[in-house]
Amino acid sequence: MSMPVYKLLSMQGKTKILHMSWMAFFISFVVWFNHAPLLMLIKQDLQISDAEIEIILLLNVALTIPARVIIGMVVDRFGAKISYSVLLAACSLPCFMFALAENFAELAWSRFLLGFIGAGFVVGVRIIGDWFPSRQIGMAEGIYAGWGNFGSAVAAIILPGVAYYFGAENGWRYAIAATGVLALIYSLIYYLNVENLPPELAGLKSKRATTMEVSSISDLFLYMLSLTPLYATLSLLIWKLAGAVPIPLISGQAAILLHLLIWGIFIFHAWQLVRTNAVRLSRPIASIHHYRYRQVFILAIAYLITFGSKLAVLSMLPMFFFKTFQQSQQLSMLNAGLLASSFVITNVIARPAGGWLSDKIGRKLALTLFTIGLAGGYLLMALISADWSIGLTLLVTIVCSIFMQAAEGAIFAFVPLVRRAITGEVAGIVGAYGNAGAIIFLIMLTFVSPSGFFMLLGGDCILLLGLIYYLDEPKNFITEIMPDGSILKIELD
Repeated sequence: MSMPVYKLLSMQGKTKILHMSWMAFFISFVVWFNHAPLLMLIKQDLQISDAEIEIILLLNVALTIPARVIIGMVVDRFGAKISYSVLLAACSLPCFMFALAENFAELAWSRFLLGFIGAGFVVGVRIIGDWFPSRQIGMAEGIYAGWGNFGSAVAAIILPGVAYYFGAENGWRYAIAATGVLALIYSLIYYLNVENLPPELAGLKSKRATTMEVSSISDLFLYMLSLTPLYATLSLLIWKLAGAVPIPLISGQAAILLHLLIWGIFIFHAWQLVRTNAVRLSRPIASIHHYRYRQVFILAIAYLITFGSKLAVLSMLPMFFFKTFQQSQQLSMLNAGLLASSFVITNVIARPAGGWLSDKIGRKLALTLFTIGLAGGYLLMALISADWSIGLTLLVTIVCSIFMQAAEGAIFAFVPLVRRAITGEVAGIVGAYGNAGAIIFLIMLTFVSPSGFFMLLGGDCILLLGLIYYLDEPKNFITEIMPDGSILKIELD
């Protein structure tokens, strides 16, 4: 059965873990996007250009791609309690660096380091997957992600007021630093109030492998193939920073060295993967330990299309609405921004609802229905023109947003049930694909019109339906090896 609503007011057991974790994710998002509402003040204070601001925005998501994969392995090894606490505390340092920056270079590198805090999402996915039974995981993960993501909106609402309270010249510095202090304090609160596992699972062992274990040779090759787009996206970022902007942040020679470093790390990662799995795959693997890596790959592609498209659309929607309705509806830039905000504000309700429906009717069916709805939503948005009314535009935008957020909730209702011992790594790969998708779609946007862009997104959703067909509905039990070597079958209902 689904989780009773009244239990959300409790601060005991699994509900306490849910609240502590979504608040950690909420603070992570406040810190991650604390610069966005203050960019005009920062620009005026440090006299930086629009091109330099674009670089800062790009750097803010660059490190998150590898960070989510790395943190996924860390949380599987050390647990969420230490992982989230250390991540919040460590990321307060580049937050203070950004607040004290005196030039563009200091802003850029501190912002690049702050991208690591975006990996906090992975930690919560793991701990909630450990604490909640399978028929409640969807809603719990939806609440965690939906309420946590709202941190970016709260930052946009509150931080400008904090900045103006302290004064126009250095107010933005105090506002940024305040979020760093908040992260530092909450890191201790989280550590003192959270346990990695519920009491009945306290004896389970942490995963000690240095990379993900797979169940077959074909899965091994698929895993290596699935890593390629992540490293390719990092190379694409280096290319953009070195030559695709008016003010390159790195030289051509440095770019070549970074490309070599990125692909050198890829080769090392692949070698580690082969080494970790060589002995495992050389002997028969018990059926209870089997899982299909294609589950991970399909979920990653689904998140690339849903979450990746969301970030890309959010970046272009205000200007699209302004240019479309400036003449016909006399729409101001401020009102265009408010109209565009309707695309994300549904996240607080729609993402938990997507997870809840997945718990009720099945994860595969729910994801299929939401993807169909999202495809229709994007295709309708491709038809938006100056002849449309603001009311109809708002309705279509909200409907599209609801299906998109619900699909994200359905995806992460799947993730903890692929295999419990590697939930962090699975969430890391899926989450990293989401960030990679944002970069890929933003680059695609430079080659097509807004209407063509929405058509492209709708077409991607239709193609995704073909992949979802190959998803397997997860089982409602897991098997674990206890410290004494015995095998424990745990019913998740």
